[in-house]
Amino acid sequence: MSNRQIGTTILVIAMVIVAVSVLFTNNLARSLQAEEQKNMSIWADATRQLILADNDADIDFVTSIIEKNTTIPVYICNEEGKILASRNAAGDELSIINHQLPLDKYHGPIELKIDDSTTQYIYWDDSSLLTRLRYVPYAQFALIFIFIAVAVITMLTGQRSEENRLWVGLSKETAHQLGTPISSLNAWQQLLADKYPSDEYVPQMKRDIDRLQMIADRFQKIGSEPALLAQDLIPVVQSAVTYMRARVSSRISIDDSCLNGVSRKVMLNAPLLQWVIENLLKNAVDAMAGKGIISLRIHENEHDVMLDITDTGKGIDNKTQRHIFEPGFTSKERGWGLGLPLAKRIVEQYHGGKLILKNSQLGVGTTFRVVLKKPENS
Repeated sequence: MSNRQIGTTILVIAMVIVAVSVLFTNNLARSLQAEEQKNMSIWADATRQLILADNDADIDFVTSIIEKNTTIPVYICNEEGKILASRNAAGDELSIINHQLPLDKYHGPIELKIDDSTTQYIYWDDSSLLTRLRYVPYAQFALIFIFIAVAVITMLTGQRSEENRLWVGLSKETAHQLGTPISSLNAWQQLLADKYPSDEYVPQMKRDIDRLQMIADRFQKIGSEPALLAQDLIPVVQSAVTYMRARVSSRISIDDSCLNGVSRKVMLNAPLLQWVIENLLKNAVDAMAGKGIISLRIHENEHDVMLDITDTGKGIDNKTQRHIFEPGFTSKERGWGLGLPLAKRIVEQYHGGKLILKNSQLGVGTTFRVVLKKPENS
């Protein structure tokens, strides 16, 4: 049975339990309310006999009937609804005498004819037991809702944990599989360097092999807690810019002049953070369709350093903005939709910082902001 089927089954069972509970409780409440109305008729008759001092009445018996009502709030009112007497009412009886009773909120009336010219009326409210009983379905619904929420969260967490373990295993296996060909390439590159020491392409091959090794190291670190060191952010950013600048069209300009001569220490893991910067730069390049300007700006406050990466690309519409950090979501024809979600995870979960879409305007461009923490004693 799939997780969706399990979730649907849990929901259906919960709805059945709520429906049965509500029906049962409502029937019980109606029965109790009818019983209370019958008891109030008896109570009213006893009160009438006591007030009229009927010679045929057993005063002790009548008084016992009246005294037995200890849960139902009762009010005796005149024709105008002014309270003449009460029993089991909230508050002191003397303080509510002559107050107007909101008649539409109470049960009744039962006429209490005193004489030919005087008629009083008995009104009553639900007993405390009946009042509590009416809240039972809501309490049950709340408990069932909590149960469903916990069940769904547990199910989703389990599913997410399973997916995470799968991705971590795949990443580590990829790093392991890359190790052998990278070692071979290193050996071949060294042979070529020895045989052709002046060949201009051999150093380029070395840089590409080192790049492959760094990518393998990144895959190897996924799922492990990376070591964060107090390091200068600027060289990491400039290294990413240098890498991207050599691989983009000459019609794309990357302006990182604001980083020259600047030093900003933050807590970081250089290989992982460099990948984040490269990914943001690559997205910016893709958004500009081969022509435009990417600008980098650095800001700081007492606790954080902020790096803004701005492009002059097509921008992101409001609907897409809500989903760009969701795994699997992509607006590109070719892509897995994992770049930004993984970048956000690296920045926020591993570095304790923030990766946000600062702003975006269609036809103008987009700015992403990376926020990283300064060392505590900086």
